[in-house]
Amino acid sequence: MTRLRPVQPADHSAIAALTTQAFNQAFPNGPGSEARITEDVRAEGAAWIELVAEIDGEIVGHILFSRMTCDPPRKVAGLGPVSVRPDKQRNGLGAALCAEGLARCRADGAVAAVVLGHPGYYPRFGFTAAAATPLSSPYAGSPAFMAMALQPGGLEGLRIVSYAAAFG
Repeated sequence: MTRLRPVQPADHSAIAALTTQAFNQAFPNGPGSEARITEDVRAEGAAWIELVAEIDGEIVGHILFSRMTCDPPRKVAGLGPVSVRPDKQRNGLGAALCAEGLARCRADGAVAAVVLGHPGYYPRFGFTAAAATPLSSPYAGSPAFMAMALQPGGLEGLRIVSYAAAFG
């Protein structure tokens, strides 16, 4: 049985190993720095909502939502990274983590969320590149840069969104 729960400090090393494994699988010719990004986001105090998926007490999935800096100031969540152990991928764990994380962001007052991710995957949750079009960001204009309102009018008047410094 799968259980989604908030991250505890004791989970950090397992999350780093899981994230490295998941992204090495996804990018075998050059592993990304997603595990380091997660650690750095925590270190700078920008981690907002962070969940793990467990099966039989073992961490098999992880998602991080970070606080974005915005103009005008708003509570906007940045989704990513999301990691699922390679042998558990394509079984709905990533989708469950995304849906639960977005619900928790919404419940905690986030008005919008942004993601830099696969354009074929994230629209199922409500993200669109069109919603991100008016936003100024280093990633603006990329089909991978998407946004969604989590509250009515959550994106209205929003001009600039900046990820935590850990994202470089």
